[in-house]
Amino acid sequence: VQLQASGGGLVQAGGSLRVSCAASGLTFRNYVMGWFRQAPGKEREFVASISSGGGNTDYADSVKGRFIISRDNGKNTVYLQMNSLKPEDTAVYYCAARRLWQYLRDPRRYDYWGQGTQVTVSS
Repeated sequence: VQLQASGGGLVQAGGSLRVSCAASGLTFRNYVMGWFRQAPGKEREFVASISSGGGNTDYADSVKGRFIISRDNGKNTVYLQMNSLKPEDTAVYYCAARRLWQYLRDPRRYDYWGQGTQVTVSS
C-alpha cells in the first residue's frame, strides 16, 4: 500500500492551498481517509476525515469552516482544500487510511500512512 501526499508549499496568511493524496495497493473506495498534521515539537493531530463513499465528513474545530476534505474514488485520490490559512496551520500534513468509520480522530487507529507534505504559512 502506498499513500503519496503532494501539493504542500509556502503560502501567505489568508491564502489557500490544496494538498492531495494518491493511493495505490488498496481498494480505495472501501477506505475511510483522514488528514492529520504535525508541527515541530507537537503531537500529530487530527484535521479531517471522509467516509469511503464521500458522504460523511468530520473536521477538527480548528479547521472547520476553512478546510474542505473531498475524494475522487475514480482517481484513488483524497484532497484537502485549505482556505484562510493561518500561521498556526504550519505543519507536515499526512494522509491516512482505515476501514471503518470509527475512531476517526485517533491516529493509532489508522492502518496506512503517507509520507507527509510540508505546509508553511507565513504571517
